[in-house]
Amino acid sequence: MHIKPLLYVVVGARPNFVKAAPILSLLEKESDMQFKLIHSGQHYDYAMSKSFFDLFQIPEPDYNLGIGSSSHGEQTGRMIVEFEKLFIMNPPDMVIVLGDVNSTIAAAMAAVKMQIPVAHVEAGLRSFDKTMPEEINRILTDHISLIHFVTEDSAVKNLKNEGITGSNIYLTGNVMIDALLSIANDVKASSILEELNTEAGTYSVVTLHRPSNVDSLEGLKTCIEFLRLAAASGEVIFPMHPRTLNSIDQHKILKSFREIPGLRIINPLGYADFMHLVGESMFIMTDSGGIQSEASFLKVPCITLRDSTEHLITVEKGTNILSGLTFDAVSKAVIKSLAFDKVAYSIPKQLDGRASERIVKVLKEFFK
Repeated sequence: MHIKPLLYVVVGARPNFVKAAPILSLLEKESDMQFKLIHSGQHYDYAMSKSFFDLFQIPEPDYNLGIGSSSHGEQTGRMIVEFEKLFIMNPPDMVIVLGDVNSTIAAAMAAVKMQIPVAHVEAGLRSFDKTMPEEINRILTDHISLIHFVTEDSAVKNLKNEGITGSNIYLTGNVMIDALLSIANDVKASSILEELNTEAGTYSVVTLHRPSNVDSLEGLKTCIEFLRLAAASGEVIFPMHPRTLNSIDQHKILKSFREIPGLRIINPLGYADFMHLVGESMFIMTDSGGIQSEASFLKVPCITLRDSTEHLITVEKGTNILSGLTFDAVSKAVIKSLAFDKVAYSIPKQLDGRASERIVKVLKEFFK
């Protein structure tokens, strides 16, 4: 009798939910494989977890480890312990991890020590900034994974430069775009512009949450200058991350943000509303990672307030401008964004929305 291989798909934080959704959707239709969804509980409140499961129709997790929030070391350590217990109780044939969060490296570590093969979705991405916890997670996960699902050519090169070679590197594309396309109707139907009483093409969007930008008073003052630059071109809509708001309150600088003409600070949005808002904007200014790819797919200029990016294709072939954190560079990036020609721009082929198909095809071949 043929025994179907058992795959564990591990999620834990907001980016994981989005990336896993299209892969899970295809795995549910496969008769030759079975899977279980494992939720570490890294992001555990409704806004960061349950709402994504509802929007993307992700099945209820088979196991929820309920880890919750704590320091990087404590959280990762507790996850390794709980993943190991689970793998001993019900051993899978493969563990699939996604992205670069603590759940990613914890599940991979627990699996590889038990000689369970690990497949890494979004392998090979590098910002070359080791002050970022995500960069450490990416590097370590790649070096203990057996299968590497890669989003772009630069990631293949990064893996080979680190000595990871062989036949198990697959250029599959970016699953974030698959996920975005899967909820295209929800994004289109969003009434967020009406709720905000604004019009398409008249505003920009800003997101800021990286510790290096928002945790210090100096960083927040720099953000204010960049917001003033954006506001000179029209209304600026700023869905404020809780971390950023807490830091602003702590440093008693909210009044300085409120005094920026044209700046609208709003609560964080659901994914579909946020994608609609970005898609209809003049440009987005951000220090985030994932939105760089989504903006390139949506044909929206993206100004990334960082000195490096792991999503190199969005700079080389997409709409992303890596501005760094100098006033002159950000000012030039705003001017360039306002002159962006959507008609002449072509979406990079790695953002074609078929990454999950390629991933599942590889998995089927692996277990033949």
